[in-house]
Amino acid sequence: DFGDGSATATVPVVGGTATSTHTYTSTSGSPYTVTASYSGDTDFTTSTGTDTQTVEVAGTTTAVVTSPNPSVVGQPVDITVVVAAEAPGTGTPAGDVIVTFGDGSPAETVTLVGGTATVTHTYTSTSGSPYTVTATYAGNADFSASTGTETHVVAIAQTTTTVTSSPDPSVFGEQVTITATVTPTAPGAGTPGGTVFFVISGGPVLSAPVTAGTATVTTDALAVGPHTITATYNGNSNFGLSTGTDTHTVNQSATTTEVTSAPDPSLVGESVTATATVTATAPGAGTPTGTVTFDFGDGSAPVPGAVVGGTATATHAYATAAGSPFTITATYGGDTSFAGSSDTDSHTVGSVDTTTAVTSTPDPSVVGEPVTVTATVTATAPGAGTPTGTVTFDFGDGSPTETGTLVGGVATVTHAYATTAGSPYAITATYGGSGDFNPSTGTDTQTVGQAATTAAVTSTPDPSVVGESVTVTATVTADAPGAGTPTGTVTFDFGDGSPTETGTLVGGVATVTHAYATTAGSPYTITATYGGDTDFAGATGTDTQTVNQATTTAAVMSGPDPSVVGEPVTVTATVTADAPGAGTPTGTVTFDFGDGTPAVTETLVGGTVTTTHTYTDVAGSPYTINVSYGGDTDFAGATGADTQTVNQATTTAAVMSGPD
Repeated sequence: DFGDGSATATVPVVGGTATSTHTYTSTSGSPYTVTASYSGDTDFTTSTGTDTQTVEVAGTTTAVVTSPNPSVVGQPVDITVVVAAEAPGTGTPAGDVIVTFGDGSPAETVTLVGGTATVTHTYTSTSGSPYTVTATYAGNADFSASTGTETHVVAIAQTTTTVTSSPDPSVFGEQVTITATVTPTAPGAGTPGGTVFFVISGGPVLSAPVTAGTATVTTDALAVGPHTITATYNGNSNFGLSTGTDTHTVNQSATTTEVTSAPDPSLVGESVTATATVTATAPGAGTPTGTVTFDFGDGSAPVPGAVVGGTATATHAYATAAGSPFTITATYGGDTSFAGSSDTDSHTVGSVDTTTAVTSTPDPSVVGEPVTVTATVTATAPGAGTPTGTVTFDFGDGSPTETGTLVGGVATVTHAYATTAGSPYAITATYGGSGDFNPSTGTDTQTVGQAATTAAVTSTPDPSVVGESVTVTATVTADAPGAGTPTGTVTFDFGDGSPTETGTLVGGVATVTHAYATTAGSPYTITATYGGDTDFAGATGTDTQTVNQATTTAAVMSGPDPSVVGEPVTVTATVTADAPGAGTPTGTVTFDFGDGTPAVTETLVGGTVTTTHTYTDVAGSPYTINVSYGGDTDFAGATGADTQTVNQATTTAAVMSGPD
């Protein structure tokens, strides 16, 4: 009997000894009284003996096992604590075990059942991994306390990232919300943190923090078309990287086009600016680009305008008011992001005031010169365009008006002023207007001056001879561009010192005659000076007149003829100018009497010279008397001849004797 209430054990006595093995399962009652009662046999009587057995608490070992190990963040981990009696103790310890998880979370107390205690714990972070799990058995009356540990590794949990976008489809410019939901992949659990990067095909790269497992971004910068959105969760110390995709469609945004024109009303030819404002229709947003085509409603070719900053402009000048008011249509053709749209505006066009500017050229002009008078009719700003119609010109000199047709806004006529009387003249140009342009009048002054002239001088005959009558003619003509027939007088200077003469122009011609008395100074410069008149300026012209010697004739007379030997004979030579020459020759005449005597030279006086000669012989009679005129500056030489008959002289015979 082991004294602990357990069943007694009966064993045989062998060699006087009986042995039994007993395990005490508790210290409660220790020290125990062990009683051995011998039942006797045929040879020995019964007897009883006792002993005390002290039973102390058994040592224990505490073993800790975690499963799974390693685990991932958020994964439930089963922690099993086995407390066993340490030999030689046996039995099943009971009591509580305190388990600490090594991650700072509160310890848990669990009760051993059959020596085993189990607790489940979820690690929420890898920070501190590997963790030390400690199980502390507090012991009881039969078993001593003990502690066990286990190293537990916690790895990052894998994740799954899903992406959604809303609204889908959207329109260009509409704000799209993109959400990435990051969830741990089982057996991981928890709420991931960190950052998600959003890569949008054809769009921006965005990022957002993960809050409560969700990362959200918004964008209105997506182009029209399908887009692949890739959301990449970059993980952290507890959760692994993961990627998710979504397809998002962006359609064109509807637009509204509003067109205005300014100024309105405008004038013919005035530059009108048509402005089309293209805006995205909500929920679309952004600034449309592309082209707006403007049709100004007057049959002109449409004008494209580039959309810049949502606005397109085009300028147009209406060439006529016919058809006003015009309907301006602005048609936006759309672009890759925005759909087309159109709008209209009504535009009124009125007729334009005009200005008529008159110019004349040349100005000043001269009498008879063709003057080009030009009227330029222009639209008065802000109007523009090229006026058509006719212009009536009044030249201010009493001549009939003339009408010119505008070509390119310009009308031109020519007019020649016949006199300076009334200069400067007032030229008036009157534009009669047209359907699109109002009438107007312009003036200019035209100064008309004397026309320059040229005096042309001729003389005939040229050359002439001394004393010959020369006709000198001055022809006065208007110099181009002047025209007309000058009047007035011409003064002639013959260049020989003689008095001037005046001739009256008739039909632009004046004529005088003059006879040059000498060749001295030949050739002479004849100067004709036109004194001018009201319409024509004076002028001077010159000519040269060559005057040659006049030919002469030498006539000879002798007397008495016949003469007798020894009788004085008077010989007379008369030198005269031959026509058309005139005048009285001067100089000397040489006489050759034909009898071998020396020639005699005498000086002409009044064209005549006389000498006396006495013939001394009749041999050779009749004698030829030759005279030779040597000429002078103005008269050419000449010769003449005469015959002189010489007879015998009568004689008287006187007788004288001596001495007597």
